[in-house]
Amino acid sequence: MTQPLNSSNPAAVQANSIDDFKQNLASVRSRIDAAARKAGRDPASIRLLPVSKTVPEDRLRLAIAAGMNFLGENKVQEVARKAELLADIPGLKFSVIGSLQTNKAKFVAKYADEFQALDNLRQAEALQRRLEVEDRQLDVFVQVNTSDEESKSGLAPDDVREFVNQLPRFDRLHVKGLMTLALFSDDSEAVRACFVRLRELRDSLRESAPAEMSIEELSMGMSGDFELAIAEGATVVRVGQGIFGARAMPVAG
Repeated sequence: MTQPLNSSNPAAVQANSIDDFKQNLASVRSRIDAAARKAGRDPASIRLLPVSKTVPEDRLRLAIAAGMNFLGENKVQEVARKAELLADIPGLKFSVIGSLQTNKAKFVAKYADEFQALDNLRQAEALQRRLEVEDRQLDVFVQVNTSDEESKSGLAPDDVREFVNQLPRFDRLHVKGLMTLALFSDDSEAVRACFVRLRELRDSLRESAPAEMSIEELSMGMSGDFELAIAEGATVVRVGQGIFGARAMPVAG
């Protein structure tokens, strides 16, 4: 069976030391550099967001020592737990890249520096309230379902413009751009089409978004497909297993 293009990178070393993390980071950054130059882009215009979900505190400290200072997490409560465990590390930031139930908005408002999965007004309202309590601001990305899969979160592309136009009233939220999860497939053109769709939507929104809003960023691409995403304009790539190595699988009970 053909392995999906955007599955994990099998070449990534399981990182258990600072040197392992440096090696994996160098490998990923080399791939980013090559993809950017091939696309005629400046590699410095692309931010690497290491995705540290399920990685325990001891390995995260090694990763941070290797040069990481902005970590992506899927689960809000995992962000809260890790932020408290690693509170002694100055300048460490967290991005929440997974879906959010409104009753957990307090954790995002308190611990996260970025939220990449905004896709409904109830989330925006809950985050605004909690951010006011915490007296904090939050960078956000609007999540778009570019693959039209029912299993994926995110707004339908046709609904994004109306949604974005309602966001200026939430003054604690700073919309930076759009995020998507591509089709999980070994068909590179089908995967690429998801990235093209997000880029074209971003370009269209640039012309019509509220004046106080600057929608520039495109968060798209993961360990196995970020070269395609970079070719289509990604400014943030989310890489987990390409940096940390294969995740431990749960043991069947």
